[in-house]
Amino acid sequence: MNVSKLVEIYYAVDEFLIKFMPYMESHLLPTSDRKPTRTCSLTLSEIMTILIAFHVIGFRNFKLYYIHLQQFHSNDFCKLVSYSRFISLVQRTVVPFYFFSQSLSKTRTGCYFMDSTAIKVCNIKRAYAHKVFKTIASKGKTTTGWFYGIKLNLIINDLGEIMNFSLTTGKSNDRWPVENLCKNLIGKVFADKGYLSKELFEKLMGKGIELITQIRKNMKNAFMPIWDRLMLRKRSIIETIIDQLKNISQIEHSRHRSIPNFIVNLIAGITAYSLKEKKPAIANIYTTGLQ
Repeated sequence: MNVSKLVEIYYAVDEFLIKFMPYMESHLLPTSDRKPTRTCSLTLSEIMTILIAFHVIGFRNFKLYYIHLQQFHSNDFCKLVSYSRFISLVQRTVVPFYFFSQSLSKTRTGCYFMDSTAIKVCNIKRAYAHKVFKTIASKGKTTTGWFYGIKLNLIINDLGEIMNFSLTTGKSNDRWPVENLCKNLIGKVFADKGYLSKELFEKLMGKGIELITQIRKNMKNAFMPIWDRLMLRKRSIIETIIDQLKNISQIEHSRHRSIPNFIVNLIAGITAYSLKEKKPAIANIYTTGLQ
């Protein structure tokens, strides 16, 4: 593992937490007068760094990855705790992780792509016996078939930066989280036919967002500017990013034993992608200035 990469991730996380944690603690409700006396030998910054680095270096098994850290990188951290203790500490990072992922630089280019992907929590044949995600997972269907799990909804810009994301149940309609995903954005959003809705189009248009999708076979052809047609054909960029999140990062696997740890793993994977210097990108009318 590249130690300089660890330092780079740690610096970015620690700089954020220095400012964020006092703000977060000032907004927490008091629980009791008794203060915890036991302190963890790992700082929150170190825990988050370890979780992000897992998705950067390409390990497929977190336990083997953590053992690797204990054997070869113990001097790079204050004091690495046992694996079971570390897993119990992961839940502490849920809120800081989410806000850290949202704080990373995102360029409002005016050209966005939107899609959803299935996050399978187990084989669909074992859905009735599955217990960990019983309260939030459900059966759903995508173009690749039926699955049991959750949907990850993404919106990206043409530079390959993830602008926003949300989680919905497997059976949810892709159009439900669109307004929240597009919050504070202005420009054109390109999506597939699953997002086609006159009501949604009008709502977004009132907020300065033009939703552009392909038409269904039973619909009449409508005039579309040539650049919109070209950008619509570039929607594969978001599929490339989803592929990287699932295969370079590891946001999808069936070994989770708690919902908070699943959420942390997913956000850590998205954060690891966001910290990459080189991302899939396309040239378009907004960045090139062509008319």
